[in-house]
Amino acid sequence: MKKCIRLVFIVFVFSACGGGKSAVSKKKDNYVVNKYAEILKTPKSEIKNVKLYSFIDSWYGVKYRFGGMSKSGVDCSGFCNVLYSQVYNRQIRRTTAQLVKDVNKVGKNRLKEGDLVFFNIARKKNSHVGVYLKNNKFVHASSSKGVIISSLENPYYKKAYNKGGRF
Repeated sequence: MKKCIRLVFIVFVFSACGGGKSAVSKKKDNYVVNKYAEILKTPKSEIKNVKLYSFIDSWYGVKYRFGGMSKSGVDCSGFCNVLYSQVYNRQIRRTTAQLVKDVNKVGKNRLKEGDLVFFNIARKKNSHVGVYLKNNKFVHASSSKGVIISSLENPYYKKAYNKGGRF
């Protein structure tokens, strides 16, 4: 009888855990999906790459530091480098000048999640880079606000936009 009860308990525990993600992990995924669906003004069903948005959530607000690649400070290309490494398991080159050479140009109206977007800031060609998300929004390490999501429709970025690119 004790073996039977123990077996039922073990089966119950495994089935209650869903056999996959823990309840805590599922709750966090739901939080991320809800949060970024709202920020990007898109249906929840469109937030499919939870790994990407969880990464963004964990880096959001990290301060800008030229040459930085950690949560103690990061610059725009360093942020893209870490994002691609951790989200897409892809090593990309370190600087904006190098990255712009590695991508195939994509029209602004054809940008997809994960594409890079390049900007001419302070009259310097391709001096800023971010990662396109959805609905004209992109994530980047801003020198004034740290890691944030901005809109390509923002007049500052609209004027500075140079091109989008895909690996």
